[in-house]
Amino acid sequence: MRFSRFATAFMVDDPAACRDFFVTHLGATVLVDLGWYVDIGHPSDPSFTIDFVHRDHAAMPDQVRTATTGTVLALVVDDAHDLESRLAAAGVEIIAECRDEPWGQRHFFIATPGPVVEFVQQIPPDQSWLAANGL
Repeated sequence: MRFSRFATAFMVDDPAACRDFFVTHLGATVLVDLGWYVDIGHPSDPSFTIDFVHRDHAAMPDQVRTATTGTVLALVVDDAHDLESRLAAAGVEIIAECRDEPWGQRHFFIATPGPVVEFVQQIPPDQSWLAANGL
């Protein structure tokens, strides 16, 4: 099977608020805006898109209207500490502060009008942790 494009769609209450948040704080660009449906991209990777769909739109089956519960959008970045500082200074709610994990990640989480977003920076893993976990 071959896919021509891969996108993630989030069912949200306010696609415009999601659009504005991602454009303002994360540098996203709007590709399509139908009001009930917003497709955004980012200049760092033209193949990457995210859709925000109003959860009550008739195109959405009942089974997916609450599908964002427990969903986290993870984005890999070069410098998690710097980004956390910039977002906090801009008033973005940090829901889990930046921390280093022994498996080789530095990450933090923010609240948005849509999905929770995790920013992940790859760092060298702790060799003793890897050995203790059979890796």
